[in-house]
Amino acid sequence: MNHIVPKLLIYGDMPQDSILMEMSGIFADFEKGSVPEDELVTRIHRQIKRILEVATDYGFDGNLWQNYLTFLLITSENPFSITCEKVGASVGSVNYFAKGDFRAFKELFDYDFGAMEEKLHIDCFSRITHYQAISKKELMYNKNVSEKVQALSGELAGAKDEQEFFDCVTGFYKAYGVGMFGLNKAFRIQSGDHDGDVTFLPINNMDKVMLDDLIGYELQKKKLVDNTRAFVEGRKCNNVLLYGDSGTGKSTSIKAIVNQFYPDGLRMIEIYKHQFKDLSGVIARIKNRNYKFIIYMDDLSFEEFEVEYKFLKAVIEGGVETKPDNILIYATSNRRHLIKEVWSDRDDMETGGGLHRSDTMEEKLSLVHRFGVTINYSKPTPKEFKEIVLGLAHRSQVAMSDEELLVEANKWELSHGGISGRTAQQFVNYVQSICE
Repeated sequence: MNHIVPKLLIYGDMPQDSILMEMSGIFADFEKGSVPEDELVTRIHRQIKRILEVATDYGFDGNLWQNYLTFLLITSENPFSITCEKVGASVGSVNYFAKGDFRAFKELFDYDFGAMEEKLHIDCFSRITHYQAISKKELMYNKNVSEKVQALSGELAGAKDEQEFFDCVTGFYKAYGVGMFGLNKAFRIQSGDHDGDVTFLPINNMDKVMLDDLIGYELQKKKLVDNTRAFVEGRKCNNVLLYGDSGTGKSTSIKAIVNQFYPDGLRMIEIYKHQFKDLSGVIARIKNRNYKFIIYMDDLSFEEFEVEYKFLKAVIEGGVETKPDNILIYATSNRRHLIKEVWSDRDDMETGGGLHRSDTMEEKLSLVHRFGVTINYSKPTPKEFKEIVLGLAHRSQVAMSDEELLVEANKWELSHGGISGRTAQQFVNYVQSICE
């Protein structure tokens, strides 16, 4: 193995403490015979444990060694892989070097650990190449990553040569992309020590809700779908603000729209208000990728003393740098105008020719005016609330009559915040818990 890893050129720029580099060092010391066997075994077990941790995090089973190598290939963001993501594997000199790397990976895929196991009296490599995971139902992991990695791993294991290996990997890059954006739907960010230095953190347990799960609000959902479809198809579209009463499905609609258009290359990055200073850094990282990104801001509102909205205004429109075509802002808020308004805002009111103008009020309204599409999610009427309750109850197969459901739902909403979609869902959850 220590003779194979140094052959990597395009994929060779990995940390020295990575599993593959550590394994290469272990095999080099094993070959030299200069390190005590018990120390080698300890080092091997340390790397096996790391492979098992990766397998647990992503739900891998079968041949964990090949799964790990596949995971390396599809998460390695380099000029070759990113180019393949955008335009596929084109003809060029770089393909020669890529095939050299894939020849080395093919050797690693087929590597025989038998001699080392026999010499050191261990069987851990044999175990991880025929690994059976514990019940996956008890684990929370990104099933999307697990399925893609294991499917590609099986294809690569069956590849006859580096050309077939090349075709499988580059085909995956073109179909799904490379790195974390190719494997995950949604992300949060973590600010670094310097301005613009951000780390993307995948959200593994995103709600699988779809728009059909949200009962009612058909006009609102249609507006959201139409704008998002135009976005992923490369047509003209707008930033979107979903505003209105709490518990009406604004956040649910955003999650559902990401689930619906994920196969079309849509990804979501959730950003909190205190992270607005990092918006420029986020955009710089994603503007040249072959995906469409929704920057999502939940429950967006500002008190009069908060000035973070100025960062947002500059990013949406008004900054020197044009917002890239592959990025939109979707926000939800309980406030129509986002920024708290007070009577003192009218102190600088100017009146003339029948017109009334206040610079302070114009400043506060200028943010919401940067959202080209505003969608109102208002509290349902009593009739609509009943329809939501019955729809959710029937979908959950609650064993109660409609009349009894509506009587109990009316009692529930009186003591749980009034009528809303959220209240209806909470009521149905409660009924399910007592009926089981």
